[in-house]
This record gives sequence, structure tokens and C-alpha cells, in this order.
Amino acid sequence: MNCAQTRDCPRVLSRDPGPAPFSLSLVGEARRNRFFRRVLWTGNHLQLTVMEIPPGGEVGLELHPDTDQLFRVEEGRALVRMGARKDNPNICHTLGIGDAVLVPCGVWHNVINPGNRPLKLSSLYAPPQHPAGTVHPTIAAAEQAGHPVG
Repeated sequence: MNCAQTRDCPRVLSRDPGPAPFSLSLVGEARRNRFFRRVLWTGNHLQLTVMEIPPGGEVGLELHPDTDQLFRVEEGRALVRMGARKDNPNICHTLGIGDAVLVPCGVWHNVINPGNRPLKLSSLYAPPQHPAGTVHPTIAAAEQAGHPVG
């Protein structure tokens, strides 16, 4: 087994190795991430990203008509609002480290950082939502690249 395959070898991914089989320290990648969104792995039917939401920031209210999504908190606290209507996201969950929320396609959702430190998330999309290897340094960069949020 080489260093790239062990949990004890710290590293930062420089490219999306998907759809090849792959293992990593997801918590480590999420905690090292300094970008709004970074795609780590893209398969044919699934995509893994990590995100950093600044204190008081949010992902932005959004809906994916054909994509299911999972958010997992790797560091910090998250407030997740969801609902069938954009004007009434009436389901609310507070998440801590290790907690996750599943968002079915067609549901409006937003992830908010109510804390005073960056919120570190991992997120799964099924099917993939972004081009393989996508890096959005900021939410503004994501919007400018044609990936509207909120």
C-alpha cells in the first residue's frame, strides 16, 4: 500500500480522480478546504464536494429538480431550512459535527452558518451537479461561472 492510500498520509487533492475507485479522509479534506465549493470526486451517478461557509453566511435558497443531495457537517454548526415552497421553507434542522441531512430532488433548501467560525461541509449529489474538478473560491465565483446559488 502506498502513502496515497493510507489515512496517516496528509494530502490535498489536486484533481478529481473520478470515476476511478478512490479513498480519502473526508473530514481532513473538508477541514483543509478554504473554498466555497470544491468537487473532490465525480462518478457516473454520484459526486462528492466539500464546502466552506463563512460565519453568518449561507449556501443560498436553492432547488435541484433532478438531483438528491446530502449535506454533512464536518466542522461547525449548521441551520438547514427546507420546504416544498420557496416562500415557505418550513422544515428546520440544526446540525452539529457528524450530523447530516438528506434533501430530495424538488425540495427548496438552504444551509446557514449561525456560528462565529467557518462551517465545513461535505456534500453528495446524485446525479452529479457540477463539472468534474470544479472549484468555486467564493459564492460570487460560483454564480459568475453559471452555477447560481440562492
